[in-house]
Amino acid sequence: MGWRRQAFLHWPYRPHDVQALLPPGLQADLFEGRAWVSLTPFVMSTVRVCGMPMIPDTFPETNLRTYVRHRGGPPGIWFFSLDVTQPLLLAARLLGLPYHLAKLTIGPDGANCRYTGSRKPTGPSYDITVRTSRTPTAGPLDGWLTDRFHSYSTRAGILWRTPVRHEPWPLLQATTVSATQTLTRAAGLPEPSEQPLTHASPGVGPVTFGPARPA
Repeated sequence: MGWRRQAFLHWPYRPHDVQALLPPGLQADLFEGRAWVSLTPFVMSTVRVCGMPMIPDTFPETNLRTYVRHRGGPPGIWFFSLDVTQPLLLAARLLGLPYHLAKLTIGPDGANCRYTGSRKPTGPSYDITVRTSRTPTAGPLDGWLTDRFHSYSTRAGILWRTPVRHEPWPLLQATTVSATQTLTRAAGLPEPSEQPLTHASPGVGPVTFGPARPA
């Protein structure tokens, strides 16, 4: 698959607010003493499962995630939620991934891009507009937040780790023009206390996932 037209909104959190929502065996990964939570809307493209294309194979997805460590394992990502318009991806719930069917839209490609999403009429939702610059960014925190090549999930009481492979993210500086969202509250997190650190990227691909194995 490919991940295209990606935006990243990152909020710092107190470590105990994130740790309280993690399963046994995972620790909140910290950067200079703070945990981070990210909202990441993007477009999935050229999706193949076992070599077979999805129909349609291009559709929006949005993740709410945090950053974790496992004793003896590599750092990775823990997903609070994954919203998608493609019903076939709901099968990933069997792997412990919290997929939800939602209505998602992505505005015209340009300096300003609007991303919206909602689960059912009264479910969690978001409406954000991101302005992208042409200036690359590659600081220590930028890479720490985006260069993650494993995800963790729980299934049948077991913690699983799934590897993912892709090139490093080409990140651009960006600004959140406006943002309203209830995804963090729905996940059990407090409201963000600061404006988000924002990135944008034209995307990466091909992206491949390896088999999930017990962590």
